[in-house]
Amino acid sequence: MSFPSTIQAIAISKTGGPEVVEKREIPFPKVAPDHLVVKVQYLGINFIDTYYREGIYPASGFPFVIGKEASGVVVALPTDESVLNDPDYKKCGYKQGSRVALDYMGSHAEYVSAPWKTVYVIPESVSSLTAVSALVQGLTAISFMEEAYNVQKGDTILIHTVAGGLGLLMTQLAKSRGAIVIGTTSTPEKASLAKANGADHVILYKNEDTVARVLELTNGEGVHAIFDGVGKDTFESDLIMIKRKGTIVSVGNASGPVPPFPPIRLQKKNVKLLRPTMNNYTYTSTEILYYGNALFSLLADGTLKTRIFKEYPFTTEGVRQAQIDLTSGKTTGKLVVKVSD
Repeated sequence: MSFPSTIQAIAISKTGGPEVVEKREIPFPKVAPDHLVVKVQYLGINFIDTYYREGIYPASGFPFVIGKEASGVVVALPTDESVLNDPDYKKCGYKQGSRVALDYMGSHAEYVSAPWKTVYVIPESVSSLTAVSALVQGLTAISFMEEAYNVQKGDTILIHTVAGGLGLLMTQLAKSRGAIVIGTTSTPEKASLAKANGADHVILYKNEDTVARVLELTNGEGVHAIFDGVGKDTFESDLIMIKRKGTIVSVGNASGPVPPFPPIRLQKKNVKLLRPTMNNYTYTSTEILYYGNALFSLLADGTLKTRIFKEYPFTTEGVRQAQIDLTSGKTTGKLVVKVSD
């Protein structure tokens, strides 16, 4: 099929606050031989979008198309024969018209050209909206709770920002594995939501002493693992709340990156500290197939349920507001942008 010469995309021309985000016209993306071309229907908003916007993560150049999560329909397949004959490519079942979800930087646009290994075919049992609301956070939850720290029956774990999109999915997954979940959040309404998703104990960090409460709940021993998407503001407390031989998984930087510190501080309790990224767990085609199948199976059988906080328009103002809302600490669940039907 023929494609337009230009498309609309969400991009930045410099780093800064939400005001640098704009919807602008860009050339149709260059299509590499190993790429699929996807007509985008929905965008998923994530903290990583704001990290690139702020310059915490470096952009490859400007203008820079932000966003790494989208869903849509395949409109062109790879042309590279070695790809078309690859056994793992064949297992994915890509076809013209396949509904897919993408985990690819630069996907917040009307059309995306993406390597096939970053594109997941959505099964009939899962909607395109559910897929975009779950892809990045769902793959993160599953891979982190399997490889960063393998959550087991009987574990007690702490999830910071438990009522956010990732926190809710992590809570559901941990409970399905038989763990006891302690969460932190800011308001009684968010606490109720977290409990409705399976959290056993929720601490209102603005009103309660989080460290004292966690130690009380664990008889002074601390938790087996901490999944911390806050960063700078909670790291020192994490070192107190973690159990001997426990694992701290630094998931994100909502309050800013954790400052440098001497690793010898981990020696006191033989603590493991990781700062993983999901894409290093979904790196090979085998891993991508494994985690993609795991995610969609858990969505299909109801183990994981997504919550859409709000759907925003595909405009400069819409995406700016989505990023403002995401970083305000007032949202619960997933923020999405509708691009097309």
